[in-house]
Amino acid sequence: MKRKILSVLLCAAFAVSMMSGCGSDTGADSGSNAGAQGGASSESDMAYVQDKGTLVVGITNFEPMDYKDESGEWVGFDADMARAFAESLGVEVEFVEIDWDNKVLELEGQSIDCVWNGMTLTDEVTSAMECTRAYLNNAQVVVVPSDVADQYQDTDSLSELNFAVEAGSAGEAEVSALGLNYTAVTAQADALMEVAGGTCDAAVIDSLMAAAMIGEGTSYEDLTYTVSLNSEEYGVGFRKGSDLAEELNQFFADSYADGSMQECAEKYGVQAALIEQ
Repeated sequence: MKRKILSVLLCAAFAVSMMSGCGSDTGADSGSNAGAQGGASSESDMAYVQDKGTLVVGITNFEPMDYKDESGEWVGFDADMARAFAESLGVEVEFVEIDWDNKVLELEGQSIDCVWNGMTLTDEVTSAMECTRAYLNNAQVVVVPSDVADQYQDTDSLSELNFAVEAGSAGEAEVSALGLNYTAVTAQADALMEVAGGTCDAAVIDSLMAAAMIGEGTSYEDLTYTVSLNSEEYGVGFRKGSDLAEELNQFFADSYADGSMQECAEKYGVQAALIEQ
């Protein structure tokens, strides 16, 4: 009997020892994983960009913010400021055209490092990205052929029109909220083409783009803009938690203080919309 009791006690002690050992191993592994995860989550986005040597900027063709000049180089207020910011980080800038409706996915998947393309600071944007302070004022405006513009001077007159809007844009949000008929296209420039080609009655685009791209002396001389649907502000978006947002805030403040931001704004005709930094 004593032998049996002793045997049982020894087995129990061995089992406890094994369980304790497993617990220690698990704890060590958990600690290692937590440390690795903690390191990944706290890793500097700025360090990541500087290590790879490029700041990849997600854009669309959007004059006067991001568009190609005659040589095929990306220029515009946002493009020039992005290039200067990349230089301040000691890296090259790379511009990548994106589907605006997929901008958050592109950012989170690290296909791009930021969205810098006249992006309206909506609740949806600010909840999904680490955004800078606002740097430009803007509005969504209705674009129609000039010869019928007098018929569309308020929101009540728009109900029978078929609109073209950029998918995922502030313009789409405005026409949707008003219950208007619309077709979603890839970019705001495409929305203008739809109106110019007669396939849509009207478009809703950013006022800064409208001022640069339609009317006398432009490729869309027969178009004009009428109703302003809202007022809004532009910001730049990075991955959630990115330290690059605050770095860009400081860059904007320094650029505003030394006058280079105003000079760039004047170059592209957006100085009246510039927000003091």
